[in-house]
Amino acid sequence: MLKPLLLIVICLALLGLSLRLFYNSWRQSGTERVLDRLNQGQPQMTVSAPYWAGLERAFLRAGLGRPTERIGVWLLLWAFAILIGFALAGWIGLLVLIVLPPLALRVYVSWRYQRRLRRMIEQLPALLDHTVRSLKSGRTLADAVLGGIEASEYPLKDAMARVQRNVQLGVSLPDAVSDLAELYERDEFRLFALGLKVNHRYGGNASELLENLIKMIRERDQASRQLRAMTGETRLTAWVLGLLPIIMAGYFLIANPVYLVAMWHDPSGQRMLATAFGMQVIGSLLLWRMLRSL
Repeated sequence: MLKPLLLIVICLALLGLSLRLFYNSWRQSGTERVLDRLNQGQPQMTVSAPYWAGLERAFLRAGLGRPTERIGVWLLLWAFAILIGFALAGWIGLLVLIVLPPLALRVYVSWRYQRRLRRMIEQLPALLDHTVRSLKSGRTLADAVLGGIEASEYPLKDAMARVQRNVQLGVSLPDAVSDLAELYERDEFRLFALGLKVNHRYGGNASELLENLIKMIRERDQASRQLRAMTGETRLTAWVLGLLPIIMAGYFLIANPVYLVAMWHDPSGQRMLATAFGMQVIGSLLLWRMLRSL
């Protein structure tokens, strides 16, 4: 009786959501649609709710846009998945679908952020080198930096577009780069912003300062690569320890499926599987934190 009721509730909710979307699109006039298209890509002066500020910050750093535009739909789908999991697998399915999606999202966003940030740091010396050449050709520091941004590639150009928008809105270049450094929380960007602030306030040879920054970034990158090579065995061991229980469970499921199915239908077996799943999640998180500390 519970499963048909859940399916009826899900169908009615989806029907209501579709009717609401149709009503909103029907009410939206042609002028509003044109204005929305013209405003795409332009800086929007919006105030984010404090509750979603951390989520938006994480998504922006990972290059995934603003999640609050679709947060209602995703929460509704998550609620439906929780109900379906509870109907199909009881409390175990409920627990898994409550814990697993946020954890998977957190891991994916963090992976996207780290990969994007690593590529940005690799591209930063080329931007600074272009800025130095522009300075030596007689351009101002602001023009040289903005020209270097235009000559950059994705993802650094996409991230530095934030600096361009702030400068166009009247923010000084050092403050705009400081805002970028605080968003991505990386020492290379902070040193870049600090150098621009010092040059803006006290003057000096900006090209020499940027050349020293290029040298420092390349030395840090070389040291980081050497550290990754030295700790490769430790990281491989962590991956093996994290994947070994999953591989063993998959092997038992293929070689002797009756064994795990019998545990699944037994209350004590369900508790054992839930405990094993929780220990696997905690162990994976601990190994992940250990890898990040290397």
